[in-house]
Amino acid sequence: MNIPNTLTFARIVSVPLLVWLIIDQSFFAAFIVFMLAGISDAADGYLAKRYGWQTELGAYLDPIADKALLVAIYVSLGLAGHLPVWLVIAVVSRDILIVGAVVLAWIMWRPVEVKPLIVSKINTFTQIALAGLVLAKLGLGFGWDGLISVWIWVTGGLTILSASAYFLGWLRHMMSYEPEPPEPRLRSKGNASQPAGHTSRADGTAACAKNGGNGASRPEVRTP
Repeated sequence: MNIPNTLTFARIVSVPLLVWLIIDQSFFAAFIVFMLAGISDAADGYLAKRYGWQTELGAYLDPIADKALLVAIYVSLGLAGHLPVWLVIAVVSRDILIVGAVVLAWIMWRPVEVKPLIVSKINTFTQIALAGLVLAKLGLGFGWDGLISVWIWVTGGLTILSASAYFLGWLRHMMSYEPEPPEPRLRSKGNASQPAGHTSRADGTAACAKNGGNGASRPEVRTP
């Protein structure tokens, strides 16, 4: 367990804490935890690249931690009435759609590689920024109502656009995917394919007659 993976695990552990703070209306503490989670996300990425600490575990855990944190914040703020329900549904549905499409492609033996699109990167930024703005408004008392209202529509539009782009790319992949053809079976002339080591009845009879009728070679007997 290296330092980047430890920071990623800490970010995952912070998810239930952040949900509890939002439900408890401890918005200042929630804002601090959110900021610390963002700093840890930047730190683990920098350390992994700077010192070559990339691991397969970290490659899977890092996006899981980011998505879990964002989904938890949006659901919590939506239930508390600080974000519109339609936006929460759009954010959560997008992630479910992507995960479900990847799993379905894997089950159907048509694996698809999910690459982050430019619209997806912009969408992730807007989602993080919106969560930070709302928590800053609630925890620090900033009057950013107008900015948050505009940012909600920007985030919602980019979320729907990102989900549509991923879905269309997945659909093209599934429709154009051609599995590798099976290897042809070799058949001998006049005889069906037989497992290795199998001897035909005629060959066995001939060998048996050649060796004295019992199929095994007889030892040479010498007289003194």
